[in-house]
Amino acid sequence: MAIRRVVVVGAGFAGLSTAWFLQERGVEVTVLDRTGVAADASWGNAGWLAPALTLPLPEPTVLRYGIRSMLTPSSPVYVPPAVDLRLWRFLVGFARHCTTRRWRAAMTVFAEVNRSALGAYDDLARGGVVEQTRPADPFLAAFASEDDRRVLVEEFRQVVAAGGEVDFDLLDGDTIRTLEPLLGDGVRAGIRLRGQRFLDPPRFVAALADSVRDRGGAVVTGCEVQAVRDDAHGVRVVGTGGTDRAADAVVLATGAKLGDLARPFGVRMPVQAGRGYSFSVRPADLPKNPIYFPAQRVACTPLHDRFRIAGMMEFRRPDAPLDPRRIQAIVDAARPLLTGVDWSARTEEWVGSRPCTPDGLPLVGGTRSPRVFVAGGHGMWGVALGPLTGRLLADAMTGTPATVLRHFDPLR
Repeated sequence: MAIRRVVVVGAGFAGLSTAWFLQERGVEVTVLDRTGVAADASWGNAGWLAPALTLPLPEPTVLRYGIRSMLTPSSPVYVPPAVDLRLWRFLVGFARHCTTRRWRAAMTVFAEVNRSALGAYDDLARGGVVEQTRPADPFLAAFASEDDRRVLVEEFRQVVAAGGEVDFDLLDGDTIRTLEPLLGDGVRAGIRLRGQRFLDPPRFVAALADSVRDRGGAVVTGCEVQAVRDDAHGVRVVGTGGTDRAADAVVLATGAKLGDLARPFGVRMPVQAGRGYSFSVRPADLPKNPIYFPAQRVACTPLHDRFRIAGMMEFRRPDAPLDPRRIQAIVDAARPLLTGVDWSARTEEWVGSRPCTPDGLPLVGGTRSPRVFVAGGHGMWGVALGPLTGRLLADAMTGTPATVLRHFDPLR
């Protein structure tokens, strides 16, 4: 079946990247989104393109937190106490994958895609996407103690053993504070990473949407897709406002709500909202590069005129309101490690839902219908892997699937 017209549902990194790469292959595309371009997790994340840190989310250290810490509001990984059978089924599946053996197996897959992820961004740049990625030099990880640093160093050793690449130097407290004066006296040790990049998420996704439009595609916002109907005559997308669009194929890239539309086509893998929080501050001297506090799981990124501070993994329903306690927990974690920040002058307080799977691997590929495809389930790595996902899926829909997609089978 020749694919000439495709409707993509979802205008985040994965959906727009898929639309863009389909256009590269001569396909006419329409992108539909219920809210707008970069409306959820694609808007408020840290914007890191850091292969060294793009790792499977189910990891043994998560289990070391224990149930007690996961129920504590200030914990970096938080599960609000609630009677939610779907959530607890997801957590049981997630816990089963938090073993060393399964993490290593998943890391082998991540090592393969991480080698190609930045190249997909280079394809977008060569193709005319005007917002550029920026090299992170230096990309700094900061620690309150050398003991904290050993945890990440050991993780890097495991990454290399699984076929990944990490280029880093160890720094003492004085050296890392010299490289980044915003770091406070609470920082006693550091790591300098090489070969990483970052971007401004809202600006980049807006530029990607503009490029899709400039190349003849349509990006329609304010349209919530209610059903995808597939029969002998083709596939149709039905949404609010009288939307009824026919196409040769549909791509579902709806983030944490992916299961709602994909389930009728055989996608049974749970997709749970792992909600992240962020806010912006404006220190007197804005850093030029990202800073990571691994022990606190707090990510900091300069976004042109402001400094975004992000963190938390809160397993909760995607439409739950922002919980101010999560913002305060990030402030409390970062305050001893940064200096010259007016924490009371926060702006852009935000919560968004990362689409997480129990095994930590994305859902990318076909479904039981030859006309319905899926692009999602990236967890924290929708920015890092979104363009590569788009390129891989566009290739699979119009030619031969890459072998790595067998690991991302939505029907697994």
